[in-house]
Amino acid sequence: MMEGCEYAISNAEAFAERLSRELQVLDGANIQSIMASEKQVNILMKLLDEALKEVDQIESKLSSYEEMLQSVKEQMDQISESNHLIHLSNTNNVKLLSEIEFLVNHMDLAKGHIKALQEGDLASSRGIEACTNAADALLQCMNVALRPGHDMLLAVKQQQQRFSDLREHFARRLASHLNNVFVQQFTQALLQLYNRSYFLSVPGHDQSSTLAQHSVELTLPNHHPFHRDLLRYAKLMEWLKNTDYGKYEGLTKNYMDYLSRLYEREIKDFFEVAKIKMTGTTKESKKFATLPRKESAVKQETESLHGSSGKLTGSTSSLNKLSVQSSGNRRSQSSSLLDMGNMSASDLDVADRTKFDKIFEQVLSELEPLCLAEQDFISKFFKLQQHQSMPGTMTEADDLDGGGLSRPHNSGTPLPVSSEKDMIRQMMTKIFRCIEPELNNLIALGDKIDSFNSLYMLVKMSHHVWTAQNVDPASFLSTTLGNVLVTIKRNFDKCISNQIRQMEEVKISKKSKVGILPFVAEFEEFAGLAESIFKNAERRGDLDKAYTKLIRGVFVNVEKVANESQKTPRDVVMMENFHHIFATLSRLKISCLEAEKKEAKQKYTDHLQSYVIYSLGQPLEKLNHFFEGVEARVAQGIREEEVSYQLAFNKQELRKVIKEYPGKEVKKGLDNLYKKVDKHLCEEENLLQVVWHSMQDEFIRQYKHFEGLIARCYPGSGVTMEFTIQDILDYCSSIAQSH
Repeated sequence: MMEGCEYAISNAEAFAERLSRELQVLDGANIQSIMASEKQVNILMKLLDEALKEVDQIESKLSSYEEMLQSVKEQMDQISESNHLIHLSNTNNVKLLSEIEFLVNHMDLAKGHIKALQEGDLASSRGIEACTNAADALLQCMNVALRPGHDMLLAVKQQQQRFSDLREHFARRLASHLNNVFVQQFTQALLQLYNRSYFLSVPGHDQSSTLAQHSVELTLPNHHPFHRDLLRYAKLMEWLKNTDYGKYEGLTKNYMDYLSRLYEREIKDFFEVAKIKMTGTTKESKKFATLPRKESAVKQETESLHGSSGKLTGSTSSLNKLSVQSSGNRRSQSSSLLDMGNMSASDLDVADRTKFDKIFEQVLSELEPLCLAEQDFISKFFKLQQHQSMPGTMTEADDLDGGGLSRPHNSGTPLPVSSEKDMIRQMMTKIFRCIEPELNNLIALGDKIDSFNSLYMLVKMSHHVWTAQNVDPASFLSTTLGNVLVTIKRNFDKCISNQIRQMEEVKISKKSKVGILPFVAEFEEFAGLAESIFKNAERRGDLDKAYTKLIRGVFVNVEKVANESQKTPRDVVMMENFHHIFATLSRLKISCLEAEKKEAKQKYTDHLQSYVIYSLGQPLEKLNHFFEGVEARVAQGIREEEVSYQLAFNKQELRKVIKEYPGKEVKKGLDNLYKKVDKHLCEEENLLQVVWHSMQDEFIRQYKHFEGLIARCYPGSGVTMEFTIQDILDYCSSIAQSH
């Protein structure tokens, strides 16, 4: 429109007027159109009226329907509310039923279990099984995790009290029964023990008879039947430990008290038999006569044990009193054999030492399975292997003064310990507290009988310690044997020190030949014995150190004696003894003494040569002086072939000197020399022929030296010795055969 009216901007009024005209034209057309469609509008209005009538009718029907549904809605609301209440009630009933079923299922103990806990036979296998099942069921009922609010229910409280009463009753009944079993087993063991050694306590019995010495076997009683019977109660002990630790601890302490007394008697009797077999005497077995008669002793001790069983967690003064009474007469038995006089090792032969070795090995072989079996039983019966941390501990002070496990602050509130192994080791220490002292006494006896026995003991004990440490380095057996091994090692070191001291204190007779020194022979005996004992032993290092100390002592003191010797030449003492040492080391092939073997050989060779030169000296003395003068002239610058022109050393003078040594005189001089050497040398080393052969070689060397000088200084003179080398050999051979 604006394009069609280009003048719109320039002539606005004309443009506005034009627009007005066109609008009027359009309005007129619109009115005409409306007037033309009036008929259709009337029809439309009529239809609208009819539609309004229909709407009114529908609204009327809807109103009637709504009135009809209003009552139905009220009824449905009532039904919905009723259904909600029913669902809520049903949900609550289901939850209540679940809680009731939970309590009934978890806190209801069968009548059979109740009867077993109250009246079950704890002596029969079937009864033990029933009681074990009932106890487990009771423990499950008591340990059930109650839901919030359950503990406020009266029925739950009543049931818990009932369970607590059942637990207390059964724990008391179980503890009493087990304590009676301990006492019964202790009594049976005592009867067996008295039957074993009763022959020694018969009044008027011949204590020195061979029967008394050897009829008792060197064996320890077997506790396997007792362990087998008690292991039936292992699960019940675990139950008691988890439910009533006070009674569990009381049983543990009583078991240790009973067993420590029983083992003390068994082990002391066992070691007494070992000592009798070692010494071959029943001197100490007379002490058995002081023991009370079998029947009265067993009765007295059983009454004492029953007297202490009433309060399992209380004082055991009666048991301690029993210990003092029962051990009073036997306190000195273990060490009394050591009062015998010391015996010299030279008085014993190989059979005696072998016997000691077998007895000592048998002692260790009997003790080792006994301790291992008891430790295994303790672990299984007292259920100490299932937890890394155990309540209750035994302090060092309690262990030393004979106490049991440390007392809790109050019953059922045990103190913690570091580990189950500590608990087992502490119990074993209490039960077998007599093993270490008895072993030490036996070791002291063996050392008194023969100090060389420490070699056997060191090897045997080292092997058993090594075996025990492989099983458990911290076990009671390993610790105890390790402590005893320290004592044996000290005795071994003492044996070595004593031998060195005896070397230093040796005294040599001034009127007789020295010969092979006693400590040299003893070193040979020691080394031979040690090599046979320490073959493939774990403690070879200890022996090698001892060898080094001993051989140095032997070397030093051989030289000391040689310097002090008056009758026998120093070289002879050194030669013979170092030859003996060299022969010993060569025969035994001791690897750590290879250097000393070479040194001994060198000393023997040096002193042999020194003795030969010194003893042989100058058998052709004048001839030797003559040729010394010849050598002096040569040394002054005179030519060897011109020496014969010297007045004092001409051919005539040489012949005069040679004529003074005919073969007869030479043989006589050699015979005297042989007798002299024979007086110096000892027979046991048998070096006479060696020395004589060396002297023969030295004499021949001098002879050849003289012949050489004659050949060089008197060439063509025809001067020779009046005897030959063959003559010397014949003289020496004839002299050796004639003696």
